[in-house]
Amino acid sequence: MTRPRRSHLFMPGSNPRALEKAQNLPADGLILDLEDSVAPDAKAVARDGIAAAIAAKGFGKREILIRTNGLDTPWWGDDVAMAAKASPDGILVPKVSSIEDLQTIGSRLAELGAAPTVKVWAMIETARAVLHAEELAAAGRDPKTRLSGFVFGPNDIARETRIRMMPGRAAMIPMITHCILATRANGLEILDGPYSDINNPDGFATECAQGRDLGFDGKTLIHPSQIDACNVIFTPPAEEVARARKIIAAFELPENVSRGAIRLDGAMVERLHAEMARRTIEIADAIAAMGKG
Repeated sequence: MTRPRRSHLFMPGSNPRALEKAQNLPADGLILDLEDSVAPDAKAVARDGIAAAIAAKGFGKREILIRTNGLDTPWWGDDVAMAAKASPDGILVPKVSSIEDLQTIGSRLAELGAAPTVKVWAMIETARAVLHAEELAAAGRDPKTRLSGFVFGPNDIARETRIRMMPGRAAMIPMITHCILATRANGLEILDGPYSDINNPDGFATECAQGRDLGFDGKTLIHPSQIDACNVIFTPPAEEVARARKIIAAFELPENVSRGAIRLDGAMVERLHAEMARRTIEIADAIAAMGKG
């Protein structure tokens, strides 16, 4: 099933009002957070709050991920136990850097009896993870890992590598494209990391457009004010969708069914363009379905 993932908003699990507000936000997905936005002494309360919010089934069609704490923290065990019982769409695990990490996560979910629908998303935010992105993505071919996608984490990568976070992210583009290629080669999704300056909407829009053009499926967000712009930028334009439908219709004509390339509106169109067109239509239809309640 094609699922729109234009905008995934981090929401602190320790804030009941935020969790309630999230039920009416137009984000495609919500990441209910137990990590950075939750103080150590609030972790238990946040777990209970997230479990109750998911049980209430008030999030509609939004994809629900729980961001746990890292495997090397004292909170990981309780986080994953709660998540396995709450049964969100997936868990997002910080600082996944090895195949062994993925195997540990998958095995623990299985031991806890988590439903097969609970998938794993790996945060790629260490130098080691970037260097081994292809191996990590390939591990997703083993269903036991439950791996569904990556979330690129530029802030932690910058901290670890000492690469400066500059407008345009020129120094990070090689790492970004490496991770995107790894996911595409292995049938996974990938989301861009957050943009921290919530008072700079122009800079945010520029980075969203860059992420879209680089191939990200969507972007993670840190403030509700970022949702609408992100959705617009990652939504296929109406003219692009219309063109995609025209390409599919042309290839379905009896005289074109067996042809590898056709002439359409003065341009040559190949079968690969039809495949791209189908993806565009699937995303557009899925976005439309999200808006129908």
